[in-house]
Amino acid sequence: MPLQLPPKETNLFKRVVKCYEQKQYKNGLKFAKQILSIPKYAEHGETLAMKGLILNCLGKKEEALDLVRRGLRNDLQSQVCWHVFGLLQRSEKKYDEAIKCYRNALRWDKDNIQILRDLSLLQIQMRDLEGYRDTRYQLLKLRPGQRASWIGYSMACHLLEDFDTALAVLEEYRKTQEVKSYDYEFSEFLLYQNSVYREAGKNKECIEHLEKYEKQICDQVSIMEIKAMVSYDLGLKDKAEEYYRQLIDRNPSSVNYYNGLVKVLELNADETVTNLYSEFIDKYKYSHAPKLLRLQVTSGDTFKQYAGDYIRHALHRGTPPLFLNIRPLLKDEAKAKILEDLVLEYKSNLKDHGKLLKSDENKEPPTTYLWTLFFLAQYYDYFRKLDIAIQYVKEVLDHTPTLIEGYSLEGKIYKHAHNLQLAAKLMDEARSLDTADRYINSKSAKYQLKINDIDKAEETCALFTREGVSAIENLNEMQCMWFQTECAASFLRQGKIGEALKKCHEIDKHFTDIIEDQFDFHTYCMRKMTLKAYISMLRMEDILRSHPFYFKCASLAIQCYISLHDNPISEIEEDTEINSDGLTAKELKKLKSKQRRAQKKAEEKKVDSKETNDKKKVDENSEPKIDPKKLIQISDPLDQAIKFLRPLQNWSAKRIDTHLYAFDIYYRKGKFLLMLQSLKRARNLNLQHPQLHINIVKFALAFKAKTDLNKAVSQVIETELKVLLDGMKLLEFNDNFMKRNNKSIAHQCAGAEVLNILNPTAADDVLKLCCSLSYDHIERELPTCIKTYENLQNGIFGKVSEGVIEDYRKRCGQLFPLATVFQDNQSVEKINEVVSSLNKLSVK
Repeated sequence: MPLQLPPKETNLFKRVVKCYEQKQYKNGLKFAKQILSIPKYAEHGETLAMKGLILNCLGKKEEALDLVRRGLRNDLQSQVCWHVFGLLQRSEKKYDEAIKCYRNALRWDKDNIQILRDLSLLQIQMRDLEGYRDTRYQLLKLRPGQRASWIGYSMACHLLEDFDTALAVLEEYRKTQEVKSYDYEFSEFLLYQNSVYREAGKNKECIEHLEKYEKQICDQVSIMEIKAMVSYDLGLKDKAEEYYRQLIDRNPSSVNYYNGLVKVLELNADETVTNLYSEFIDKYKYSHAPKLLRLQVTSGDTFKQYAGDYIRHALHRGTPPLFLNIRPLLKDEAKAKILEDLVLEYKSNLKDHGKLLKSDENKEPPTTYLWTLFFLAQYYDYFRKLDIAIQYVKEVLDHTPTLIEGYSLEGKIYKHAHNLQLAAKLMDEARSLDTADRYINSKSAKYQLKINDIDKAEETCALFTREGVSAIENLNEMQCMWFQTECAASFLRQGKIGEALKKCHEIDKHFTDIIEDQFDFHTYCMRKMTLKAYISMLRMEDILRSHPFYFKCASLAIQCYISLHDNPISEIEEDTEINSDGLTAKELKKLKSKQRRAQKKAEEKKVDSKETNDKKKVDENSEPKIDPKKLIQISDPLDQAIKFLRPLQNWSAKRIDTHLYAFDIYYRKGKFLLMLQSLKRARNLNLQHPQLHINIVKFALAFKAKTDLNKAVSQVIETELKVLLDGMKLLEFNDNFMKRNNKSIAHQCAGAEVLNILNPTAADDVLKLCCSLSYDHIERELPTCIKTYENLQNGIFGKVSEGVIEDYRKRCGQLFPLATVFQDNQSVEKINEVVSSLNKLSVK
């Protein structure tokens, strides 16, 4: 039997609980000590548990856990002990264990409101929707007078797509509310209720609900948007048109409203759509949206007329984002040519006559010529005609030497030309012209990371980070993922696998933290009635790792782990890499010992210099830092890579790179069925992908060499392999692939690589395929040419003589004169001279 406290000690225990709730932890410990100092109650379970809970809040986690476990052993039938144990598990983010503890607590006190609330929070956090609904229903029965009880249960049913129950509960709650003149929370409730009608497919009831409660909803724009969409779904096209026209009148810059109106009117002919957009252009003269939409649906002379009007207006006003606005039009070759001819004509007229059109009465200001040159530089950079782009951007800087956009564009062009050193210098030049601009500061740091100058990038970012803390630490605190991603890529290029993995794990932790941070909003959103936003947040969190930042991070991590598997780093190699300089083993050992002592001393000094107890608490509770050495000292790099691969397979399955990474991992693990699965998924996305072609051949050869596979597995693979190879033999399959893609240098190089694998004696044919540069638009193939050059050096195409490699480099150097990778030492020295001259001219 558990010990029962007498009245005096019971009052003390209540004060302990009250002190915990009011965060008066020292007083709570004092009252707990008074109870536990009595020999008879020294092992009182609930008091021990509460003392442990308070110590946990003070950061003494180990002592707290020991006390709570002691208390639980002494009183297994106490809901307090189980509840406290659950709170400890929750603080350690062991949510599954915490749920078990709460359920045990409810066995002894099934109607405890606080335990039920805590349980419901964990259930929605873990997306245990069935359990969440049951818990919220229990809370509704116990507290029917509380708003959160009704809202929580209805949301649980909504998330489970039990729309009828959700709507019934919401309607019952609505009946209890008093109508006020301006009640924002009730307005949000009505909009949420309406969204449930829409998701349930009850469009008629949705419209009726809006019309009935329209005066009580504050967000009039949402009302019109919903009415427009639902009216269209119901076939009420006249009403939908009216609503969309009202929305356009309210916000003429929304592209979605124009697209919705075109959809409602069912306009298919370009001429009628053009007339519609022209109507709005006349009505809303300062709106860009209808002008740009009209350019998308016109062609020929009509397009030329409208495009000329739009571009002349933008050039006259000096609009830097003009090119970004019309860039989607450049996918059409005919429109791209018209735009080029137009702007070249304007440039010629401005140069000769000072006017955009010869028929213009007034001359243009000098800035019009400046932005015309700027547009042309961007245009030719887009089509990778980099030599022409460089000429125009130099004219821009000759015209206005202090134009920040000019330096940043020139840096961008040199980046595309793969002259990264000069690109980084030019971007830093742009930064120096406006040191208060955070955007250009970030761009400069990014370019510095691309040339692996991490220290310089850190210095650049430090201009905008908190003082007294290193820039890298502060950027990690701020979850600045673009910086960490670029750092990881830089470390990987330098072969510093441990440092690269550290950055990848930091980014992964950011995503974990974002998921855990939603915990605070489960109660907040119900209290503030931001219900639609709350549902959107839950759904966004469910697919959070589909974000491009995570894809980049996971891709880099997978590459690192594959590199570790292919080239394991021994402890000796690691020490040599970190502390080279030709030290002997004995000297190296002494140096490492000295470094450890210095590091320990620095850490102790750092702790001693803390100014307040709060800072000490933060330091004690902070999670241990990631050690790059431990990340590379692992025995299962491929298993670690799979941990990053799985989120990509779940949330980035439509990206072919996901399945190519999966094949690389499973190929090394010898998992044939998983290799086959990756190939089939990749094939469904892009049948003609060059790397997929190589992987299919590698898979076929690996299967042929494997003689001890299960018979059933072999039969499945044989059947599927015939589909992958289109019923052909490997050489025939490769020849067919190259014939289908004979105009693509990337595909021809992939075919050459496969030919080298299948027939190493066909070296002449392999070199003929991979070294050919006679392709259309070869100026856009610089990355492929660089990769081919590296593959020639690395023996991917077999043993290649130095003369062949040098000949390929020279021919590429003539095609891409700005790319340093193809330049000889003299050319690189000239580039360095340019960089040095820029250093001297730098504007500080």
